[in-house]
Order: sequence, then C-alpha cells, then structure tokens
Amino acid sequence: MTKTLDRFSTSDELPTETKVVIIGGGIVGVSAALTLAERNIPVVLIEKGHIAGEQSSRNLGWVRKTSRHAADVPLAMAADRLWSEMPQRVGHSLGYQQAGIMFLAKDDQQMALHEAWVNSVQSFDLDSTLLSSQQVKQRVPGGKGNWVGGIYTGSDGRAEPSIAVPMMAKAAIEKGAIIVQNCAVRMLSTSAGKVSGVITEKGEIRCEQVLLASGAWSRRFLGNHGVSLPTLPVICSVMRTKPMTGPTDIAVGGPDFSFRKHQDGGFIVTQRGALDAPITLDHLTVGWRYLAQLRAQRSFLRVSAGRYFFKDLSLKRRWKANGISPFEQIRTMDPKVNPALNNEAMTNLRNAWPIFNQAEIAETWAGLIDITPDSNPVIDRVSQLPGLTLATGFSGHGFGTGPAAGQLAADIVSNATPLIDPTPYRFDRF
Repeated sequence: MTKTLDRFSTSDELPTETKVVIIGGGIVGVSAALTLAERNIPVVLIEKGHIAGEQSSRNLGWVRKTSRHAADVPLAMAADRLWSEMPQRVGHSLGYQQAGIMFLAKDDQQMALHEAWVNSVQSFDLDSTLLSSQQVKQRVPGGKGNWVGGIYTGSDGRAEPSIAVPMMAKAAIEKGAIIVQNCAVRMLSTSAGKVSGVITEKGEIRCEQVLLASGAWSRRFLGNHGVSLPTLPVICSVMRTKPMTGPTDIAVGGPDFSFRKHQDGGFIVTQRGALDAPITLDHLTVGWRYLAQLRAQRSFLRVSAGRYFFKDLSLKRRWKANGISPFEQIRTMDPKVNPALNNEAMTNLRNAWPIFNQAEIAETWAGLIDITPDSNPVIDRVSQLPGLTLATGFSGHGFGTGPAAGQLAADIVSNATPLIDPTPYRFDRF
C-alpha cells in the first residue's frame, strides 16, 4: 500500500445471509457495492486485506479514453460521467480533474498508431486531437525532446486512487452496504447446481448472487472451482515525487516514461515502456493464448524467473473450505519495486523535461497487474457456476473505468438494464 492510502476500520462481524456478496475491495467491487446499496439491494463486500490495498491504490490514477480498444471506449465514456458525479454521491473530493492526457510520438511509426486509433473511434465523437511537434511544445513547455507529435484528449483526466476508493467504500457503508476487511473468502457454496453462498475464514454467508472482483487473485479462486480464467501477472514500479514546480497539469505519456500531477503538488512517475513479467506456472498452461501480445509487445516486458516463481508455486491451487486458503497466506500482494525501472523512468523524463532534475522522490511502490489475452476485462456471468458474476482482468487500466465497470457488474447481478452493452466483456470469448 502507498503511504497516502486512507485506511479505515469496518465491521468484524459477518451476517448470516444477504442478497449479494462481493469478493474483493478494489475500485470495481466497491463501486458495485455503492451502486447496489443505492438501489436498496442488501450487499456484503468481503476483502481479505484492506480496501484498495492492492491494484486499486497502486495504479497511476489516470482516467482516460485515449488509446483504449474501441470496444472499451463506451465504458470509459460512461466512467467520465460517473467520476464527475462521484464527489456528490460520496460527499467528498476524490481528486478527480479533467486536466487532459497527452501521449507523445517519437517517430512516424508511433504517430501512425495514434492516427489509426483516432480513425478507429471516430463514431464516438471524442475530443481527441492529433498534435504537431510545435503543439506539443505549446501544451507542455520547457521540453527538450524531439517529438514528431502526439495525441491529446482534453476530457481525459485523473483521480487520486488512495483517496477515491476508500471514500467510495465509506459512502457505500453509509448507504447500507456491509464491508468486512481482513476476512478471506475461501470458496463458494452451492446448492442444486447454483451458487448459494460463500464460505469465509469466519464462517458462511448465504446469498443469491456473488460478484467476484478480486483482481489478480480471481484466476486462483476460480481454478479451485474448476473454471479457467486466462490471466497472467506483470508488475509495474512507480514513484511519487515531493511537491515541485512542473511543466503542466496535463498527464503525459512518453515512449519510456509517464508523469501526472499528484494532488499534493508532486508527480506520479513510471517507466511506461517497461513492465516486469515474472514467469509463473500459469505461463505453461495459458501462455500460448498470449503469443500475439508477446510478438507485439516483447520489448516492453522484462521477463524473469526467480523468487516470484517460487512464491507463486508455494501457494495452493486446490483447497477445501475447512483449510487455509492462499488468500489468508497473503493478505496484501506487495511486489518488490524494481529500482532500475524507476531510475530509467526518471532519467528519460529528465532528458525530455529538464525541470524534473529538481525532483526528489517521496516514495516508491509496485503493483501486480492481471493481464488478459486481449487486455480487456471480463464483466459477465459464469455459465458453469450459475449465480456467479465476474468483474476482473482489467489489465492495468481498470481504475479509470472502475465506477462504470462496478455499475455494469451491479446491473448484471441485479438483472437491471446494463449501463452499456456488455458484449465486449463476455467470458466465453476466451
């Protein structure tokens, strides 16, 4: 967890029954709980560690439509509206600002990718515009990089993950949701071929519907029930600077760095062109599904085999309801920071915008990301387990769409009219 994460206490007691149980206290599960509570549907959210302790507080805080798959844009557009409404819903600022996001192009090949994306989303009437080299300099002054151009979307923005998700969770509680932290759900209970509850380390809760929104843990949880969800892990290392004068309020993504303003006056920085990709046993079973991604993005991945492999291998893949689950063994996945990647990011950023020579690092952290074969999530019912719905596999860009993804999942769980067409997120596409 980052230093700035707003941790808070919740109930330690589980009810014996409810309408919906949500497994996972990240932004998607919390958003779904908030939506259901506002609809007066009894809901219990159970988190093995702390709310937003993993992916949902460790991301970059970007809220974007730019460069998303065209099929994913409607969800991102819906999220823009929900982010703008969220402060009123929860009664607190979440640091959300539509300050704009810009992606840079260092050569004609990268610029062609931006042009192709703009053409692919023309039907959505977005405010995305292609920029010349001169326009990049005007929007983000003081740079030394020789950029061919870029793409800019003024309605994109940012929010503060360490504040947003806890505040949404507190609002869900105020509106009737029950949230229990430090409690692992070990497995589902079934009756007559349908999900009828969940078995936790503190006992069983009967329910009619279960929403699994447990991020990188979802594959292991489902595997224990004989359901295969193809996801693989990557790790992103991040740093936050101390408050400083910066070149812009716009979030900027370069080929090998990115930065965005933090609400305390510092900047969130990462090596946008590299992720750690630790080898796991899952690479042997589902890795073939990722061959197209690997061919296209091999240069982005720092593949390694070592400590993470053995740590992952030591966690059970099958267990019983009366036994200790992997989710009790690791309450919070806290991957090690890769200092080399952070140093690369800062060096590259300083070369592009020398004002960052004054940057001092306030903290560093790393987060585990679960990647699907097409980098889009699953938000769908599971036909093999009637009564179970998934909202997982967001592939590192779930924070921005989190409010909409959670509401869409709540719609599916409660048989309401879906926020947007959920077809792109169906489970059976794999």
